[in-house]
Amino acid sequence: MNAQAAKVSGDRSLRTGTNKPGLLTLTIKDKSALYLAYMPFVKNGGLFIPTNSNYRLGDEVFMLLNLMGEDEKLPVAGRVIWVTPKGSQGNQGKRTAGIGVQFSDQDRGQTQKKIENYLAGALSGDKATHTM
Repeated sequence: MNAQAAKVSGDRSLRTGTNKPGLLTLTIKDKSALYLAYMPFVKNGGLFIPTNSNYRLGDEVFMLLNLMGEDEKLPVAGRVIWVTPKGSQGNQGKRTAGIGVQFSDQDRGQTQKKIENYLAGALSGDKATHTM
């Protein structure tokens, strides 16, 4: 699959791409895009990744995650725990197709902590996300 972008608030702030099945690259450039993608209700944390590729629950994936323009890409292993198929409907109309990936125990909470530091104060809000 070629790199694809999801528009969030009219800006290309969340970008995904794959080189092969199971390997994802994800760049999240701003706090609002991170809020929409983050899954705080998941053990170890997780992210919703927009994609039209077919994944199944339980599929193992590896992602290279770039947050907020940092120089480094975080290597994160995980598994698919959520699938929103293409064409899904939700309360607000069409939902973004993609997968929710739970961060593995190997990460020891590092990615979850980093994301929650960026989202400090925003996690208690009631604004809708890609998954809830």
